[in-house]
Amino acid sequence: MGLAYRHFSEEPALFSFFRNLFDRVRHAAQRGNDVLQAVVVKSALDPFPLRRTLKGYGKRSFWSDLRAGVTVAMLDIPQGMAYALIAGLPLQYGVTCSAVAALVGPLLGSSRQTIFGPTNATAFMVFSYFAAYPQLDRIGMMPVLVVMTAALLIAGAFLRVADLTQFISRTVVVAYVTGASILITVNQLPVLLGIPGEVLKASGRLVITLPGHIYQILTHLDAADGLSVLFTVLTFACFFGVRRWLPRWPSYATTLVVISLTGILFSTFGMQVPTFMNATFRWDELLPPFPDFLSGGGLADASRLFGLALALAFLATLENSAMAKTLASRTNQRLDPNQDMLALGAANLACAYFSGMNASCSLTRSALNHAAGARTGLASMWNGFICLIGALTLGGAVAYLPRAALATLVVCVAVSLFNRREIHISMHATRSDALVFVVTLCATLMLPLHVAIFVGIGSSVMLYLHKASRPSLVEYSFNEEGHLAETPAGARQHTAISIVHVEGELFFASAELFRTHILRSCSDPSLRIVILRIKNARNLDATCAMAIEELTRTLRSEGRDLIISGVVKDLYRVLRDSGLVEVIGKDNIFPASPANPNLATRNALRRAQAILGIKDAEVRIYFDPSKQSKP
Repeated sequence: MGLAYRHFSEEPALFSFFRNLFDRVRHAAQRGNDVLQAVVVKSALDPFPLRRTLKGYGKRSFWSDLRAGVTVAMLDIPQGMAYALIAGLPLQYGVTCSAVAALVGPLLGSSRQTIFGPTNATAFMVFSYFAAYPQLDRIGMMPVLVVMTAALLIAGAFLRVADLTQFISRTVVVAYVTGASILITVNQLPVLLGIPGEVLKASGRLVITLPGHIYQILTHLDAADGLSVLFTVLTFACFFGVRRWLPRWPSYATTLVVISLTGILFSTFGMQVPTFMNATFRWDELLPPFPDFLSGGGLADASRLFGLALALAFLATLENSAMAKTLASRTNQRLDPNQDMLALGAANLACAYFSGMNASCSLTRSALNHAAGARTGLASMWNGFICLIGALTLGGAVAYLPRAALATLVVCVAVSLFNRREIHISMHATRSDALVFVVTLCATLMLPLHVAIFVGIGSSVMLYLHKASRPSLVEYSFNEEGHLAETPAGARQHTAISIVHVEGELFFASAELFRTHILRSCSDPSLRIVILRIKNARNLDATCAMAIEELTRTLRSEGRDLIISGVVKDLYRVLRDSGLVEVIGKDNIFPASPANPNLATRNALRRAQAILGIKDAEVRIYFDPSKQSKP
């Protein structure tokens, strides 16, 4: 140390460089820490909301939660295997994900009835991505994908991104789930018909679109297995029979047990139906190697999977928000969507450590949890504990489960997601909703799901911007009492002063239309003064501010003037900060008067008369012909 010190002391320039570098790094780290602490404080997230549940937790709540947990676990285990089958993963991935996510989620969530775990939409999104890129190692890349999804969810929770889900059209979600349900059903048809996967793979690259699935199935019907078709029919009959005549029994679990026993019986007569002979559930399989992001391979996988992870995080947030709000409306709960987003992130992070797949909020299991009488989040934890014990003790029985039976239950789950009422509302509410539904549905059926969901959101946002970008321009004039009132069509007069009443959003999407309308009103060569009445205009942004500046300079180059009346505080702040007050002139800007809405326009009219050097002038109110009512 002494030698090093003397060496640096002999070279003061180098020593000073490193000292300055160290000071800058320390200063940047301090600022980063301050920003991080500010974000954490502003996020208002609770590190352990379950403590409020544990206070006063009684015997009655315990038995209600335990009963609900057992009931949901009877559905959770077969559904977990079904979703793993959808994603093209080993069956234990779905069950362990169901167990781990259900155990971790309630520790941080605000909803008392939601159940975290694999879902059909997220599972099929994973399948569609890796089906499009068959050269990728699906099993090896899953931990990286789940960790990235967890990181996006946790970061989004602290940044309160979940608040933005209210701006996503419900029509997009309905269309997306409908399209995914159709794809799931069609994707299971080869298993239902007993067409070996090796036959489909040998025919060429796997496809993930609806036409591609149908084409592959139709061209390989000769490879169908009659025994698999028989077990498909038996599974359908057993499932709907249990739901019809034994409604209190767990239909999924009961069907799997009955059909598995039937398969064992058939095997004694030499008729062997395809089963999951290679499926295992062992303790050592629950701790896979954690992804190493420091190696080149880990970083390459992360960059390749970022788009899929973003889509999965977004979809999980949407599913959780929709289900949590539905249940909260029935139980009068107060929810924090960002707290639930944090819980989803923690659940996914735990699933990455324990051989899990991506976790989201299950619509069917959450609804069943509520119907079974769950009172607190401990019902979810009981469900997760029972799933884990059941998988480790009874997992070997999966080897006797016919593939056609599990595929049939996957189809039953997919069909249950068709909500005819929501589809009817989406298709008949408005034309824009119908268009968004059709576009999202077609994108879901024709494109990979991680792309289709953003296509649906983009179409919804564009249609909204199209609506919001059309400011209303209506004809007004001063009546005999001296108040501004709407003028009947055709009552305009040729004058030197035009009052343009603007109402609506003045943001970037409406800038061009706004400027076009104003210039149209200036087409009269005798027009000298344009008064913009913007009392009812909102959200003026930089693009529209530039349009106003260009309009002002254009009018002045032609020997005309622009006056603005009815300026509220928010609009004036934009004009002031952008420098438009100096361009337009303070004498040509008149603030709004809450006591007298027409006072600013009167003052603007007097200012126009002063510019023209007259005491009285006829006033023309610009009228947009497209707004004229048709007889």
